[in-house]
Amino acid sequence: MTRATSLSGADPVLFDAVLTPHRSLPPAGFRLLIGALTLIGLAAGVAFLMLGAWPVLGFFGLDIALLAWCFHVNYRQGRRRERLRLTPDALTVERMSPAGRVEQVRLPPWWLRVEIDQSGERPGPLTLATHGRRETVGAFLAPWERVEVAEALRQALAPLRAG
Repeated sequence: MTRATSLSGADPVLFDAVLTPHRSLPPAGFRLLIGALTLIGLAAGVAFLMLGAWPVLGFFGLDIALLAWCFHVNYRQGRRRERLRLTPDALTVERMSPAGRVEQVRLPPWWLRVEIDQSGERPGPLTLATHGRRETVGAFLAPWERVEVAEALRQALAPLRAG
């Protein structure tokens, strides 16, 4: 992470990370997949149509439409964002929903604990805790990514606690 200055120039930004869900299939790959499945379904559907089993063609189309809808929902959820921004005065957690709604939470950094349960087989959720308040962040991240973000945030918080 690099040191930056806030837009107002007043507070230095000690940590700034934008967390986004990973999507392994890019939109071009999705179009290719749906196109290939459509061709296969159409070829198989025509074969069944010629055998007199005409309803099969409709079910192939329904399967492909359902798969396309599932990917659409998945890509929509992929637009979710969380931004963690640490200044000497506050850690700001800004969440943006897939619909574009923004929710902002400010936490005092001096007693902030960055917790991640590593007692199990896989690391648990990344939680920010202070004064009886708990905020879970990065729930959509892979376990190793949550650990990486937790370590980077702890390092950024260390100078605030020391001085």
